[in-house]
Amino acid sequence: MPGESSRLGRRRYPNVRTGELMKIGIIGAGNIGGNLTRRLTTLGHQVSVANSRGPQTLTALAEETGATPVTVAEAARGAEVVVVTIPFKNVPDLPSGVFDGAAEGFVVIDTGNYYPQQRDGRIAAIEDEGRTESRWTEQHLGHPVVKAFNGTYAEDILTRPRPAGDPERIALPVAGDDERAKKTVRDLIDELGFDTVDAGGIDESWRQQPNTPVYGLRAGTDAVVKALAEASPVRPEEFRG
Repeated sequence: MPGESSRLGRRRYPNVRTGELMKIGIIGAGNIGGNLTRRLTTLGHQVSVANSRGPQTLTALAEETGATPVTVAEAARGAEVVVVTIPFKNVPDLPSGVFDGAAEGFVVIDTGNYYPQQRDGRIAAIEDEGRTESRWTEQHLGHPVVKAFNGTYAEDILTRPRPAGDPERIALPVAGDDERAKKTVRDLIDELGFDTVDAGGIDESWRQQPNTPVYGLRAGTDAVVKALAEASPVRPEEFRG
């Protein structure tokens, strides 16, 4: 989500609990990608992080977190989870074979949002054919995705984790067609210190797109369920190309 900085310098982050450790690749080192790198390395996961400018630009993040800076083409190698967190319009520009070498059964998390007026330009498949943002993304990636973190403030990844059962714990919607993949993502989010709500399949993921009630919502499970139910499939004018 735009508008919140991820540069907080060296600090300690709340380690809610440590689950099974995984190798995780992160493509995109902006606000969401950077803060996921910070939290996931704190939890003990082996993280490789890439951006479009090259690993030499990620030295500071690597020194801060212990993550391994790599090229985009290398980010998924051996990864059990790959997070794609880049500007929406740049998804088709990812290199062919970007997932080559990933672990068997790897899961892809899509954090993207379509901002036609602000950044991405008009995409006919979304505007005219009615594809959801994440369906368009997975068709370009050539791999199923799980949509998560797209409406999360980057700062919250660092500052709002809470233990399970804490009344202040917030919930994040998670959409995806593959139940196993969705469970992997929900378990990882739980480890990060947040509850989750099953938001349905990718064709239902419009319920968590920009300007829906759940987008940017900092609330618990019941409120997130209600917000998802109240969403409209009609894209508002300000989010049309």
